[in-house]
Amino acid sequence: MSVPPWLESLLSSAFFTVCQTHGDAARGECNMYCLDCQGDAFCYYCRPSKHKDHQVIQIRRSSYHDVVRVSEIQKVLDISGVQTYVINSARVLFLNERPQPKSGKGVAHLCEICGRSLLDPFRFCSLGCKLVGVKRHGNASFTVDGRGEELREGTQQDIYPSTPSPPPSSARRRKGIPRRAPFGS
Repeated sequence: MSVPPWLESLLSSAFFTVCQTHGDAARGECNMYCLDCQGDAFCYYCRPSKHKDHQVIQIRRSSYHDVVRVSEIQKVLDISGVQTYVINSARVLFLNERPQPKSGKGVAHLCEICGRSLLDPFRFCSLGCKLVGVKRHGNASFTVDGRGEELREGTQQDIYPSTPSPPPSSARRRKGIPRRAPFGS
C-alpha cells in the first residue's frame, strides 16, 4: 500500500478561503496546494515567495466541490480507477466524495466506498474514496510507476486523450435566411 505523504493533507485542506496576507487582492483566495511543503492551502500571490521551485497544484471548484485537473494530478499520482469528468473543456476529478441522494434504479456502476453512481466502469468517485479503498483493501495504489517513484514536473503520462475539438462552424449553419409571412392588407 503506497500512499504519498501529502495526499491525506491535501484531501483534508480547506480551499477557497480568504488569504490572511493577500485577502484584498483580486486572486486572494486559497486555491493552491504545495506537494513539497504539505501545509495549508495558499493563494496565487503566496506562491512566488514561499513555494517558488516546489510542486504546486491548483484546486478548482465545480458545483461547490473541489476538483483538480487530471493533467496536473496524474504527473504525481496514479488516478486509475477514479471517475473523471469533462468540465469547461478540462478533464477533472473530485478530491472528496460528494453526497448523493438514493441511487437510481438500473445504475450499472457504483463507487466501491460511498455507493455513488458512476458514469463509466470506474471503482471510485473521488481521490478520497480511492484512499479509503487503498487503506481498507490494499488492492489499489497511488504510485505512478511500478517502482513506486513519483514523477517530477516536466514528465507526464497521458492516460486520457485530449478533449476533441469542436466541429467546424459550417456544421452549425442556419437553414437559410429567415422569412416572415407577408403582411395582410
